[in-house]
Amino acid sequence: MTLQPSGTRPWTAAGTIWAAMLAIALAIGPVGPVEARGAPESFAELAEQVSPSVVNITTSTTIAAPTDGGPIVPEGSPFEDFFREFGNPNAPRGPQRSNALGSGFVISADGYIVTNNHVIEGADEISVEFFSGGKLDATLVGTDPKTDIALLKVESDEPLAYVNFGNSDVMRVGDWVMAMGNPLGQGFSVSAGIVSARNRELSGTYDDFIQTDAAINRGNSGGPLFNMDGEVIGVNTAILSPNGGSIGIGFSMAANVVSKVVGQLQEFGETRRGWLGVRIQDVTPDVAEAMGLADIKGALVTDVPDGPAKDGGIQSGDVITAFDGAEVTDTRELVRRVADADVGKAVSVVVLRDGESQELSVTLGRREVAEGEAVPAVAGTTEPVEKDLLGMTLGVLSEEQRDQMGLAADAAGLLVTDIDQTSEAYEKGLRAGDLITEAGQQKVASIEDFEARIAEAKEAGRKSLLLLIRRDGDPRFVALSVE
Repeated sequence: MTLQPSGTRPWTAAGTIWAAMLAIALAIGPVGPVEARGAPESFAELAEQVSPSVVNITTSTTIAAPTDGGPIVPEGSPFEDFFREFGNPNAPRGPQRSNALGSGFVISADGYIVTNNHVIEGADEISVEFFSGGKLDATLVGTDPKTDIALLKVESDEPLAYVNFGNSDVMRVGDWVMAMGNPLGQGFSVSAGIVSARNRELSGTYDDFIQTDAAINRGNSGGPLFNMDGEVIGVNTAILSPNGGSIGIGFSMAANVVSKVVGQLQEFGETRRGWLGVRIQDVTPDVAEAMGLADIKGALVTDVPDGPAKDGGIQSGDVITAFDGAEVTDTRELVRRVADADVGKAVSVVVLRDGESQELSVTLGRREVAEGEAVPAVAGTTEPVEKDLLGMTLGVLSEEQRDQMGLAADAAGLLVTDIDQTSEAYEKGLRAGDLITEAGQQKVASIEDFEARIAEAKEAGRKSLLLLIRRDGDPRFVALSVE
């Protein structure tokens, strides 16, 4: 099965996001009494109420004529006219126009309209058709490819009917929802279902999708998913399907994500997300055991480049347990909270360091600016040297290797030059060319350092040793058994 956008324009790189579905075991046990609610008698009144705010969107894009597949004839050649006329009679003559269809909804009386970015991406012209049959040309206000959201604006002589965003966080699995849009170009169409799942993550850093079994097809992209109060609690974006049609697995970006993005696009024409400036990973059971943590939660800091976090005192190996007054359970939660925070805001960050909790103050930067800065690359495997430990052949990083890998002059560590493919290290993703810079949250610059860390872990009664690994400029922690 492939994951596809619910617009008529096919996705490319994101076309095969979910290659396999997760198996969910059904736990059998006593269930307490619950208050069941009956199905709505009809969705007619709701559909009638919100229809004037839902729009069909048609885009037009100029596509250059293909240049391959025909004979190459020098310009001015006497054969030029011949091949133009007879060489490929079905070939396009010059640039062509391509149309795409999607959906959207009005969020203000003065004509702001929300849709998906992939519906209007690359479009030269955008036309909006209303439920009444009227049409208006739209201009693009701004886009956010990370959440696949776009904001349009139309100019109307009369105030437009519009809808409000609801609180998507209060939606429960099993709640009734209604989708509306332009499926397969058939015009205004309504489908209903329930919330099938919450907090789905597909491919993006800021994903928070509501899964629904309400029928969503190509052309529904950008259309609203309503609660029973007529509030938009999601933007229909993608479907999981083997054939491009609805099989009852659709995804709508949660309104609480969309509303923040739309607010920034409306105010600035672009997004302005907070930036903490750390690289992080989830705390797994083996990492928690290696670090002596009581709880398997928080965000483990793997690297602190120059930026807000470093200025605020955050260090590699810290576990972030709270951000801006709210508990942090995992990396995904931290990323979203940081992104939602205001640029330039001084926030409280609580970290666990050496078993002690510390509260730090960090003034957030702006992610969009930080992402434009270059990240140094690390590369290359080298010849095997030195000693076998924990299923890896390790060698001290030499000056020549440091230069080959583009590392700083003071960079130090142990280079993995070979690895046993039956070892735990290989199973956990380590490969030849990886650089081990820390073991047991202490820097290692020699084989003796590494062996000492192993001995210390055993003496402390730990079952595993925490390693900080760097590959291609990216750090991560891995816990390996020392038993």
